[in-house]
Amino acid sequence: MVTPHINSKKSDFSDFVLISGDPIRVQYIAKNYLENVRQINTVRSMVGFTGTYKGKIISLMSHGIGMPSCCLYVSELINFYKVKKIIRLGSCGTVREDIELNDLIISTGACTDSKINRIRFLDHDFSAIPDFNMVYKLIISAKKNKTLIKVGNFFSTDSFYFPHKEKYISLLKKYNISGIDMETAGLYSVAAELNVKSVSICTVSDNILTGENLTVQEREVNFNKMIYVALESMFVKGIFD
Repeated sequence: MVTPHINSKKSDFSDFVLISGDPIRVQYIAKNYLENVRQINTVRSMVGFTGTYKGKIISLMSHGIGMPSCCLYVSELINFYKVKKIIRLGSCGTVREDIELNDLIISTGACTDSKINRIRFLDHDFSAIPDFNMVYKLIISAKKNKTLIKVGNFFSTDSFYFPHKEKYISLLKKYNISGIDMETAGLYSVAAELNVKSVSICTVSDNILTGENLTVQEREVNFNKMIYVALESMFVKGIFD
């Protein structure tokens, strides 16, 4: 075991990893999209896999719920397994009338109510943003595959069940926040600190205004558009490549 949370050998991971909070979603991607796939992590049921997609080696890793858990796994992937590029495949809520269930959103930035980035950034505000080249590749991948994709600012929260919910909704609508999740701001901060490239793309699973939401099963296995766009982005030539 190389870390307390990942029992893979150092050579088991590709330098390109797709991460997702839900281990079942990670298993689904491994089973349905990768060839020559092998499981490389079993600790705490946060499963990891490595395989090939159209001949390219890629790894998958689950990271659990929330910024502390996500940051833990991302830090270990980078520090101990030398991962260089990370795409988070997540689900998110929205408070926008023009965004619907199953829409794809790339997070071009992430606000947060968490203290986690201030701790890392000596109590100053950190601008949590993705790698521009990876954003560009996702957009081009979506266009090539005729998939509608949106971009916008996210709000990453420590609370799934909001206190003062109406005040939060009013604030997020005022600032035109596109997606609400629990991980992206932390991912972007760790990636920046450790000098790797990252981006978060999410499928809208909940509309907080209307109360519409996807089922648990749909969240686990129904995100094929997002998965395909992310995998195909590996073959897109970036602006800075």
